[in-house]
Amino acid sequence: MADLDCSSTSDKSFKDSSAAFEANNEETSKLEFSEDEEILVTKMFNLVGERWSLIAGRIPGRTAEEIEKYWNSRHSTSQ
Repeated sequence: MADLDCSSTSDKSFKDSSAAFEANNEETSKLEFSEDEEILVTKMFNLVGERWSLIAGRIPGRTAEEIEKYWNSRHSTSQ
C-alpha cells in the first residue's frame, strides 16, 4: 500500500514540474516585445526612469513586472 502512495506522489511531482515548465515557457515568450513596444519602453524609460507601472500604463496587455524583466534582461550591466 505504501507503493501506491509513492507512485501517486511521483505523479503529482511530475505534474507540478510540467506545470512549472509551462509557466516558465509562457513567461519567456512574454518577454518577447514587438519593435514598437521596445521603442516605446526605451522612450518612456528615458522620460520617467524606472517607473515601470507608469510605462506599463502605456502598453496594453503588459504588466509592470513584465516590462521590468524585459528591461533588465536587455540592459543588464553585467555583460
